[in-house]
Amino acid sequence: MLSVIQREINITGTLIWYYYICKREVWLLAHGLEANQDNEYLEIGRIIQEYSYRRKTKELDLGNIKVDLISKEGDKVVIGEVKKTSRFVESSSMQLAFYLLELENRGIDAVGYLHFPKEKKKIKIELDNETREELYEAMEDIENIIKSERPPAVEKNKYCRKCAYQEFCWA
Repeated sequence: MLSVIQREINITGTLIWYYYICKREVWLLAHGLEANQDNEYLEIGRIIQEYSYRRKTKELDLGNIKVDLISKEGDKVVIGEVKKTSRFVESSSMQLAFYLLELENRGIDAVGYLHFPKEKKKIKIELDNETREELYEAMEDIENIIKSERPPAVEKNKYCRKCAYQEFCWA
């Protein structure tokens, strides 16, 4: 069993999500530079999250984790993340795995599901040792990125075109 690592920086699920999309976004968010809140893709995501799964318990805020859905099946806690699209499945999976790790570190046995309501798709996410190791490495890298005096250099990737941080990179 891996031990819990004490961190200097409060790492959140959002930072984990951005880490797998663009490391520059990690630095920008951590330094208080918010994405364009009028970005149509952010707005669509908020609407989908708000109006999907209305009968489920929504949004549990535990400090550095904010779970979209929570329920109980037997003696297991079931958490869920609602996403607009499966296009970001890797980053979404790691964000949810981070939530599972944080719950595990608090003594809570949980399982997670990614929900893509527009696609009528649901993916089960479980925490294994390989994922734990990857998360610990990502958290260490996130700390180093945040401690850096400047953001990482701009690197164009397939997500840039619809990014709410475009103006910080391409303006």
